[in-house]
Amino acid sequence: MHGCHVPSEDTVNTPLFESTIKSLPFLGRGKVRDIYAVDNDKLLIVTSDRLSAFDVVLPDPIPSKGRVLTAMAGFWFIRLGHIIPNQITCIDPESVVDASERDQVRDRALVVKRLKPLPIEAVVRGYVIGSGWKDYQASGAICGIPLPPGLRQAAKLPQPIFTPATKAEVGDHDENISFEIAKAHCVNALGPNGAALAEQARDTAIALYCEAADYAAGRGILIADTKFEFGVDADGVLHLIDEVLTPDSSRFWPQSEYREGISPPSFDKQYVRDYLETLDWNKKAPAPRLPEEVIACTADKYREAYKRLTQLSLD
Repeated sequence: MHGCHVPSEDTVNTPLFESTIKSLPFLGRGKVRDIYAVDNDKLLIVTSDRLSAFDVVLPDPIPSKGRVLTAMAGFWFIRLGHIIPNQITCIDPESVVDASERDQVRDRALVVKRLKPLPIEAVVRGYVIGSGWKDYQASGAICGIPLPPGLRQAAKLPQPIFTPATKAEVGDHDENISFEIAKAHCVNALGPNGAALAEQARDTAIALYCEAADYAAGRGILIADTKFEFGVDADGVLHLIDEVLTPDSSRFWPQSEYREGISPPSFDKQYVRDYLETLDWNKKAPAPRLPEEVIACTADKYREAYKRLTQLSLD
């Protein structure tokens, strides 16, 4: 596998994590996150070490992954807070659980506002890669947006594009949709104001991507694409929710190794996807086990992305 770093000893030996909190009502388990009710207005979101690929949760967690995602999302929520309100509160997660459970939320949980989510994934693409590359090869467009002819794999787009997708349940696949269909989904879920909220989400997602991509480029990372999620409060005000610009929701490419015509090496779970593509697997549950080397290298890539973008060490 290209771009694999030698795993560090502490990465290999880090204990894997799943939450088992009993002091708060358990609301649900997503592909990666566990959700608990704090009260009527707030949620506790705990990020596990689970990894999903092709919308299937893999049987092997990635050491320290939950800590990386929590720290990186927190970094971006603060950095991009001037663009749009977000879900973050100033409440310490350790203060809302039993004393015996504090180690479960330390460095890997957030207390957030309880908001009504938009029913779409707000995907922004700056480069032609992944499902966008497949769409472009088939139709010359991505999500109905026509693009210049002759683009090569991983080519930078003239400007970022908004390509919404459906929100898949665990085990199902996200589906790329047109913006008109995305607006219809928002109207169905949120009422007549849904169309305006979809337009605001589109414009905000592009603004978030552009600022983050400029920042990351100054630290040697290209953000090829990313997925945002949005929610509204009781007053209908749009907020940025879920995770933000993490290796789970984005493609991060090392600038020094980027070139057109290939799928560049990356600091994200594309490394795992590339490995899984070499297997005879139908991309449905149950997923295959990952070799120890792939697990360790993936953990190393997540940590490296955090270190490069924030200039901080996870520890």
